[in-house]
Amino acid sequence: MAHVRKTTHSRKTTARKAAARKAAGHKTARRKTGARRSTARKSTKRATPKRWSQRVTRQSDALDLKQGVFKLTSAKKIAASLKRSAEHSSRRKTGAYRSALSMLTFYINRAGKTLPTTQRTRLERAKVELKRAFGRE
Repeated sequence: MAHVRKTTHSRKTTARKAAARKAAGHKTARRKTGARRSTARKSTKRATPKRWSQRVTRQSDALDLKQGVFKLTSAKKIAASLKRSAEHSSRRKTGAYRSALSMLTFYINRAGKTLPTTQRTRLERAKVELKRAFGRE
């Protein structure tokens, strides 16, 4: 009999605690549905643009790049265009060479695995040409 009383007592205690939590405003059973709702809201609401790296290459404070500079066919042309952009930019915060090289590296890194090998090698050669153009060999 003592054992039966103990379980009855614990049930009452559990019921009291649940009532106290409910009175305090704690959520118990709604956690799963609340989580689903918040993810649904996230998918419909977009605070930032989809491709922030694209925005950086277009509107960077470092350089005002010529349209399609990274798609040029020659590494020398890419380096010359980056040098021209870096030297004429009034908004950059560091030297022209560093700005041009960092923008080129940024583009290569953000493209990642999707960058075709021919274009990647062309851009890597453009780094060497950029060094040569600035006399940093």
